[in-house]
Amino acid sequence: MTRKMVLVDTSLCTGCKACSVACKAWNELPAEKTKLVKSYQIHKDFTPTTFTYMTFAEKYENQKNSWLIRKAQCFHCADPACMKACPQKAIYQTDSGYVLVDQDKCIGCGYCATNCPFGVPKIDEVKNKAFRCTGCIDRVENNLLPACVHTCQPGALSFGERDAMLAKAKKRLAEVQKTQPKAQLYGEKEMGGTTYLYLLMDSPEAYGLPVNPTIPLSLTLWKDGIQPLFKYVWPATAVAVVVGGLSNLLQGNYRNRGHEENDGKKGGKH
Repeated sequence: MTRKMVLVDTSLCTGCKACSVACKAWNELPAEKTKLVKSYQIHKDFTPTTFTYMTFAEKYENQKNSWLIRKAQCFHCADPACMKACPQKAIYQTDSGYVLVDQDKCIGCGYCATNCPFGVPKIDEVKNKAFRCTGCIDRVENNLLPACVHTCQPGALSFGERDAMLAKAKKRLAEVQKTQPKAQLYGEKEMGGTTYLYLLMDSPEAYGLPVNPTIPLSLTLWKDGIQPLFKYVWPATAVAVVVGGLSNLLQGNYRNRGHEENDGKKGGKH
């Protein structure tokens, strides 16, 4: 299967939240008690049972009030920090570009959550497992639209092959920039290129997104620098322990023989 992409056109989003409802329904996720965070936003963050939600930011500029609305979910990065961080190899990537969690292998260590630059994965402390958006991979692999895309009435979400969707995004961006010069694409190059590509009406910061998301340096140093050395260090350490043990044993035997000889000589003098 070729790599897929979901285009999130925030210029068309009305914030109706139908996508988050569809996500809950398709994935059979329980409802959660919410409260007003700001404006019309009722979810502050992801949870183990909330894979997508809407963020709202109001901006007043040039005597005009504008809405910056974004559908938040896992970006499904081409170079995913979560997959690199997972010590159990429980996170893997499909040919279509989706990054998934093998629940049978996941131990709920939380390294994926700690290292994700977008703070997406969440740990269920009861199940001891990591959860996040699956991209509706079960639908995609059966030639169906992701649930969020299928239910979006304003047409803010569209789905298709990556190259075609990227071309569509750039064409749409050129149209939007005629009246919204700050409009830009987010996800074309970030984290190697994300499966969910955004057409933003303003800067990433205005939407609460990192300007230059990257894999944490500490993770890169550990995974690419220090950890690979262990396959050489551990055998060397094992050999050193064995050699050291044999050396101590031989020295002990030598000292014992020396004591026995000295005792023999002393006995002969008597």
